[in-house]
This record gives sequence, C-alpha cells and structure tokens, in this order.
Amino acid sequence: MAVSCPHLCTSLLEAQNLSVLKQVGQENQLTWAQKAITSGFHALEQILQSTAGKYCVGDEVSMADLCLVPQVANAERFKVDLTPYPTISRINKSLLALEAFQVSHPCRQPDTPPELRA
Repeated sequence: MAVSCPHLCTSLLEAQNLSVLKQVGQENQLTWAQKAITSGFHALEQILQSTAGKYCVGDEVSMADLCLVPQVANAERFKVDLTPYPTISRINKSLLALEAFQVSHPCRQPDTPPELRA
C-alpha cells in the first residue's frame, strides 16, 4: 500500500477545517480533533512502516512529505500524543531539519494566529 497525498490530506483534513470545527462546537473541538487525528495517524503509521526511508516514501522528499508536516503541526496544536507514532515523528523530525520545511512551517505563515506562531 503506497502513501498517497489524498490519504494524508483528506483523512486528516476535517480536523483543521474551520467550518467543521465550528459545527462541532468549541467545547467539543479538542476531543473531536484528537479522535480524528489519532484515527488518521494510526492508519498512516502502519502505511509508513512499509514505505518510509528517511522520508515518507524512501529517501527523497515527496508530495507525501509536504502533506505530513502540516498534519503533524495540527496534531501538536490539538495536543495529540505522538508517542504511538514513532515513524511519523521520526520523518517529521527529519523534514524539519530541512530549511525549506523550517521556513514554510505552518507556525511561520503570515496568517497564523499569534498564539500558534513560532
């Protein structure tokens, strides 16, 4: 089973979609987002165990890696425990060592809310 950008993005996207979060309600957002993210990360961790090298698919940066970093940032935003996802965590750490990922990280974007900025 290959890592696909659609899987990475769509299976986890609802947890960061503002219109969905508004429907869930402020009081339920954290629990709901954590459940959605952990479900997606559980599946992704299993896939990455068979596809990963240094990055998501072997040792070259791919589109899957471009999708992974914002998803991990979102997981951190919603205080998801990443301990059960060692492959995701390792790949994210490797990617964040690259300058391109450092400068383009979600916490460094101009429209990032002040409380989420680096």
